[in-house]
Amino acid sequence: MAINDVTGAVVDAAFKVHSVLGPGLLESAYQACLAYELRKRGLEVTTQFELPVVYDEVKVDLGYRVDLLVERSVVVELKTVSKLLPVHEAQLLSYLKLGDFRAGLLINFHAARLKDGIKRMVNLLPELSRDFSVTSATSAVK
Repeated sequence: MAINDVTGAVVDAAFKVHSVLGPGLLESAYQACLAYELRKRGLEVTTQFELPVVYDEVKVDLGYRVDLLVERSVVVELKTVSKLLPVHEAQLLSYLKLGDFRAGLLINFHAARLKDGIKRMVNLLPELSRDFSVTSATSAVK
């Protein structure tokens, strides 16, 4: 599945979740519902994907976790804050670089209009050299 198709499906699913739940819930509620909605659409979703830092060829596990990894290619970071800040964008960009992922979405479910709370970012220079197995915790939402 092409990256644009994956990000489009995530945005569409996020709109559905937001229209049903509205703003004001905890991030974990949106994460579970968005993961469920994406799986229902046939997409592969890993929640709380562990992302190590590789420094000087040494893998250092620091507890970084991506909220959702969709189709093993798109990072989705969820927020429930009054306003997205540059630090949130920096976090997503760091995750894209650390994991050599091509695209990511920052989604703030606290926004009254979800379209105002979505930011798409791309990593223009992914190395695509690291092999992170998708063995981290996944939610089995049924």
